[in-house]
Amino acid sequence: MRNWRPIRLSTTLVPFFPLGLAFSLAAAFPTQGLTQTAPPASEQAARVVIDRIVAVVNNHAILSSDLDDEIRLSVLDPGRGGLGILTRKLALEQLIGRSLIQQQIRQEDAQTSEPSQTEVNARLKEIRTEIPACVRQNCASDEGWKTFLTAHELTPERVDSYLRYRLEILSFIERRFRLGINIQPQEILAYYHDTLLPQYAKGEATPPLETVSPRIQEILLQQKVNVLFDDWLGNLRKQGDVEVLDPSLETAPSIETVPPPSGAGSGEASR
Repeated sequence: MRNWRPIRLSTTLVPFFPLGLAFSLAAAFPTQGLTQTAPPASEQAARVVIDRIVAVVNNHAILSSDLDDEIRLSVLDPGRGGLGILTRKLALEQLIGRSLIQQQIRQEDAQTSEPSQTEVNARLKEIRTEIPACVRQNCASDEGWKTFLTAHELTPERVDSYLRYRLEILSFIERRFRLGINIQPQEILAYYHDTLLPQYAKGEATPPLETVSPRIQEILLQQKVNVLFDDWLGNLRKQGDVEVLDPSLETAPSIETVPPPSGAGSGEASR
């Protein structure tokens, strides 16, 4: 099994064509008996690389254009607030993790249902009204949303498909890891005294335990889900066959490659 073994690329990159298409072209245009000559140097220089494979995850190819797409879509990720522009290395990490998860979903959860249009629309509304980049461009209005999409080279259809697979992954994580996790009353009490109350200044009014208890329980639950999920994804990467074909994108493997369930990692219960 090969894991993260770099392969040196030649300095000449060629357009990527599916193998089946290459065979079809060969059959349609037989070369036997024909004299072939190299195209003029000027024509060779004018050729443009359309796309190329940058990584392979269990025989699934990740293209250079996929990285560009991931970077454009990162503007819709509420978890990237304050983290700056998504780099190509981190974009590849996210795509590798997502590919592993989606493959696993197909293997063990084939009956999972796709998110409904109502769920997608609800998430889209949150994005248009809450993400700072959207708020600044008045995405709540149709004209502002259209301007925002154009500025980031996105389309409504691409945003819709992005939200669908994001919701599918989050739903899978919730179902697979959330069941069976129990939060004890003493854990809620400890979080309230050790984590929540210190966030308030001396003399500032603090919320009563019974008011914030449900939110604290949700935070602790999500934290435990994240631990289980991180371990699981790390094992997927060890068991899988992941190869990065572009040395410039080589980086230390990270298991934080997909968004955690909604609300995970939050340290606040009432603010």
